[in-house]
Amino acid sequence: MKDERKAPKLRFKGFTDDWEERKLSSGLREYTDRVIVEDDKEYYQISVRNNFGGITLRGSKMGNKIGRKRQAKINLTKYPQTLIFTRQTVEQGGIGWADKYCDGAIVTENMPTISLDTSVFSKYFLTNLFQTRIFYKNAILDNIEGGSAQIAIHESKFLSSTLLFPNLDEQEKIGQFFKQLDDTIALHQRKLDLLKEQKKGYLQKMFPKNGAKVPELRFAGFADDWEERKLKDVLDISKTKNKAQQYGKVDVLSVSREVGTVNQIKHQGRSFAGSDLSNYKVVQGGELIYTKSPLKGAPYGIFQVATIKGIISPLYAVYTSTDKAYTPFVATALKNDNIATHYLTPLVTKGAKNTINVTDEGALEGKLQFPSILEQKQIFIFFKQLDDTIALHQRKLEKLQELKKGYLQKMFC
Repeated sequence: MKDERKAPKLRFKGFTDDWEERKLSSGLREYTDRVIVEDDKEYYQISVRNNFGGITLRGSKMGNKIGRKRQAKINLTKYPQTLIFTRQTVEQGGIGWADKYCDGAIVTENMPTISLDTSVFSKYFLTNLFQTRIFYKNAILDNIEGGSAQIAIHESKFLSSTLLFPNLDEQEKIGQFFKQLDDTIALHQRKLDLLKEQKKGYLQKMFPKNGAKVPELRFAGFADDWEERKLKDVLDISKTKNKAQQYGKVDVLSVSREVGTVNQIKHQGRSFAGSDLSNYKVVQGGELIYTKSPLKGAPYGIFQVATIKGIISPLYAVYTSTDKAYTPFVATALKNDNIATHYLTPLVTKGAKNTINVTDEGALEGKLQFPSILEQKQIFIFFKQLDDTIALHQRKLEKLQELKKGYLQKMFC
C-alpha cells in the first residue's frame, strides 16, 4: 500500500496503536447454499441497490419463469451476517447486508453470498469502510480488469484486497459512531419525506378536482365558488429585454433540472451584460417563469416563480401578475400533478428532440380555476411556509450527509 499512514487523522480517546494490514478474507468468507430451481415452486429474489442503498426483495416468481435453474440461497440461519454485492455494480456502491426478510431468497452467481466473522470485523465498521475512498481504491479500482467492456469484480479478488484495520474494540467504537450518525440521517430523511408527502396531500385537497367548484380543504372566511379562466386572460407576458451595458454585472438565472427541489430557480452566476446577453429576458422577483424544455418528471416543462431578480435565457417565458391572477398562486396550482397534466398536455406538440414546440402566448391557452386574489395569496403563503420548512429540513439533511463524508475521510486510513 502506497499510503504510509498507519492510523487515521481522527480517533477516539484511548486508541493509539497503529492499524494493521489485513485481507478482507480474514473475516469474510464466501458460502454457497446451492438451489436447483423447480418449475412448480415459488422463489423470492432480491435487488442490490447502488450508492449503498441496501438490499430489498424485488418480488417472487414461479420456477418456470426463472431462466437460470442453478441458483444460490441466502441462509441467515447458518450465516446471520451475510454480505452481498453484485459483481457488475459493486463499483457503484452495489453492496450491502441481507436483512432478515431476505432469508431464503435466491441469488445468481453474479451476487456472491459472503459470511462475516464478527470476531474479526465489526459489521458497522465494514459498512462505512465500504463508503470510503481508500476502500474504493484498494478493493474496487485495483481489481478492475482492463480491456473489459463491462466492469465486473469477482469475489475472489474482492476478498483478497488488503486494507488497514484497527483492533476489534476500535472497530466497534467507530462502527457504533457511524450507526448513530446514520440513524440520525435516516430520521431526518423520514421527516423530510413525510413533509413532502404532506405537501402532496395538501396540493390535492386545497384545489378543486373533477369539475368541482370548491376545494375539499379551505381557509376560514372563504366561501365563493372558484372560477375557470384562461391564463392568457389573467396574466401578462413580460417582454422586457436585457439592455446591453458596457460596464457592470448582471445575475443570470436558470431553472433547476431537479423537478422535486423547493428552490427551482437557480442563480447560475454573474456575467458582464453585453450584446451576447441583450436578448435575455429581465425577471423580477415574483414573476412566473415557464421552461419549455422537458425535465425528468415534467415532460412538458414546468412553471416556477422567480424569488430573485436577474435575467434568463430567451428560451424561457416570463409572466407577470394582474389584478385577477397572482403568479405565485399559478405556480403553486401547477405543482399539483393532476392539474399540471390536465393543463399542459393539450397545449403541447413535440418539436425538436430536446424542446417543446409552444410559444410564450401558447403556454397561456389552458384554463385554471381561480378563487379571489385574497384567497390566492393565502394559499400561496401557506405553501411558501411549507416549502420553507421542507427546505430547512433539506439543508439539515445535507449538512449531516456532508458531516458524514468528512468523518469518513478522517476516521479511516
